[in-house]
Amino acid sequence: MDHPSHITRPGYYPLVVDPIIRKKRLTKVLMDRGSGVNILYIDTLDAMRIPQSELCLAGSPFHGVIPGAQAYPLEQIDLPIMFGNRAIFRSEVLTFEVVDFLGSYHAILGWPCYTKFKAIPYYTYLKLKMLGPNGLITMSSAFSHAFTCDREHFELTTVVINSSELPRLGESSTPAVLDYNKPNSSMAFHPLEETKVVGIDPTNPTKMVWIGTQLPAK
Repeated sequence: MDHPSHITRPGYYPLVVDPIIRKKRLTKVLMDRGSGVNILYIDTLDAMRIPQSELCLAGSPFHGVIPGAQAYPLEQIDLPIMFGNRAIFRSEVLTFEVVDFLGSYHAILGWPCYTKFKAIPYYTYLKLKMLGPNGLITMSSAFSHAFTCDREHFELTTVVINSSELPRLGESSTPAVLDYNKPNSSMAFHPLEETKVVGIDPTNPTKMVWIGTQLPAK
């Protein structure tokens, strides 16, 4: 049965799976149903020994990685991904946005993956289910592994937000010009023109939020 004897903070932990991508098993792949893209980090690509010559033109910038900023992928790549085991498995080809910034996961799979595999997540039980050619495929994540991944992601996000790069984003009124021929981590994020930074605590200037510039004063 899927239901364990005890669940600590049900629905709190991320759903982390270990699919096989291009014949390599990746043990920290985040299933993010709210993401509109599949993300693969350049460090993961290099660790998999996939030459960057296989990359093709990049897609559009996307949001949600850093508040108030848009992220630019380096380029895209199509890779086969397999869920399951030798007894029962399913394989499809997904398009990944390859990014050149730090990440605590090996890859992030968004709704394009959910749609293609017709997968259903069960966050309470940390399981991902989909139909295979010979029956139901269930991918599971241990709660201890999910907790460790979530802690690593929180710590990395804190470091990135407090880095010197992000204060410069708040001070910049226009996004920098992106040179796709010279990608690097400092060019990975650019401020959104449709957002502005607003202080929420007069006694602490470091406490800020990003809001849309089209919102009314109230």
